[in-house]
Amino acid sequence: MKLKNFFIAAAVAGFATTGMMAQERAQGEQETQAMTLKECMEYAVSNSTKMRIQQADTRDAQVERRSAILQAFTPSVSAGSYAYYNFGRSVDPETNTYKSTTSFQNGYQASGSIAIFNGFEAVNNLKIAKTAAAMGVSREDQIRDEICLATMEAYYNVVYYNQMTKAIEDEVSAAQKAVQLARRQEELGQKGYADVVQIEADLAAKEYKLVNTRNMYNDALLTLKDVMFWPLDQQLEIDFSMADEAALQNGERIVAEGSVGNGKEEIVENALNTLPAAYIAKGEMLNAKRAFNTSKWQLLPSLNLNGGWSTSYFTYPDEKNYKAPSFSSQFENNMGEYIQLSMSIPIYGRLYRQATITKKKNAYVRATAQYEQKMREIEAEVTRALQDREGAGAAFLQASRQAEVQTEAYKYNTRKFEQGLISPIEYQTASGNWLSAKAEQLNALLKYYLKRSIVEYYNGVPYIEQ
Repeated sequence: MKLKNFFIAAAVAGFATTGMMAQERAQGEQETQAMTLKECMEYAVSNSTKMRIQQADTRDAQVERRSAILQAFTPSVSAGSYAYYNFGRSVDPETNTYKSTTSFQNGYQASGSIAIFNGFEAVNNLKIAKTAAAMGVSREDQIRDEICLATMEAYYNVVYYNQMTKAIEDEVSAAQKAVQLARRQEELGQKGYADVVQIEADLAAKEYKLVNTRNMYNDALLTLKDVMFWPLDQQLEIDFSMADEAALQNGERIVAEGSVGNGKEEIVENALNTLPAAYIAKGEMLNAKRAFNTSKWQLLPSLNLNGGWSTSYFTYPDEKNYKAPSFSSQFENNMGEYIQLSMSIPIYGRLYRQATITKKKNAYVRATAQYEQKMREIEAEVTRALQDREGAGAAFLQASRQAEVQTEAYKYNTRKFEQGLISPIEYQTASGNWLSAKAEQLNALLKYYLKRSIVEYYNGVPYIEQ
């Protein structure tokens, strides 16, 4: 095979789609399959410890909401019983006189109470708990989106370094054959020793680059495993089809499709209405306001309604001539009920309530400022994301044009090098320019994918659903 074919093969094979690979799951060996980006994100979310921690916090918030509902609309009820022997002087429940003999008493009681007015504390606590439960769900969504974005970035890095490794491997293979050809030409007197040494130096440089690229690929793969919570000692195979030659050639269509959609104002509005971070900031502001209002109402009197029931039984076991009424008759005759309406008026509590009001007011001011800051940040992030997407699209188109030109120049210089019309240094420069252009094209495409996903996220589409 001629040297020309070797280098053209490197240009094509270095960016070809890889086949189906073997994969092992943590639960055991499964059918051979390469994981797509969506599958990697789903695995990362389902195995994330951050998600499990937040889910536990969300369940706690739901329990708090249930407790707030019961506190606001249901009374507290308690019941009790007692039984005791008295071996000294005691009051006779029947005659209300003192007796110095052993007695036995047994009683039963039940009571209930409900707050009629307590400064709307129960109602506000219910609203706070309801908002906190919804915020817990939003925090789950926020953590899920953060995990998906980190997985996406790590996935693209693995794709990039994998494709670069393959391209450099083919370059090394072609350079090795070029060294063999040059040595043969030296034996035939067609090339000098200096040319052969230069070609060997070019091979050594490419082998060094290959080692570095493999190291970066292994590091990127380890990062992806870590983000996904994938077992570090098990092999992870992913799908590299997004970086194949067809995807690179369709760059202009991909960029054109990415530019079509909602305008900036609509995307900002969608982001403010759908982002978990926006909902959390708003919820914290509302809860701070409710806590502030509750603290102010605590300066008013509180009103409670109480009710109860009780009965008892007594006897003197040491008095032989004493016959106590039966248990059933005493249970009925000693029965009593009560209902009580009580009011508590705060007069002086060492300014505790006033200090609480001041703290709650400061917390509300702080939460309001944080909410406004978050809204500002979201608008700035959307603006930046749109600019980044447009910039990444333009960079990809330029990188594609540059790769096309460098490919043609590389093919032309390959023919000239075969004919001995250029030096090994000139050919090495052309080869390096071609590889750099292909790398920039792939990097620009993956960067555009990432920026486009971020814009779609701000437009209300979660990463995992794109």
